[in-house]
Amino acid sequence: MNNEADAIVSAIVAKWCAGFATLDAAALSSLYARNAFFFGSNPNLYRGRDGVADYFNGLPRWRSPSVRFSEVAAAQVAPDVINMAAIASFDLGEEAAPLSVKLTWVIVREDDGWKIASHHVSSRAALI
Repeated sequence: MNNEADAIVSAIVAKWCAGFATLDAAALSSLYARNAFFFGSNPNLYRGRDGVADYFNGLPRWRSPSVRFSEVAAAQVAPDVINMAAIASFDLGEEAAPLSVKLTWVIVREDDGWKIASHHVSSRAALI
């Protein structure tokens, strides 16, 4: 990973974790590009910031959710594009079982900032 890509990804991850801790759909959706694609923990494709907000507003209202990112890898693939891959481990308290997933983001420069243009979650279990 290069230092600039690492710093950009670290800043977005920190904001994402803070937004998830309060299930703040507005804060979370603001991290996404206008035309973002979002595949989360259900089979639906959500589009754009409004779609991302709909996804987070549709989640159960856990009392104290948290998420931890590990094995984070970032690569700047073009001046305005960064790929990120990580393991996201969710702790939803006593209300739900812990969840650990593979997560990838494509991050793009938009409106003088960096935004998530593509969000994809997949199972850590082997599918084949």
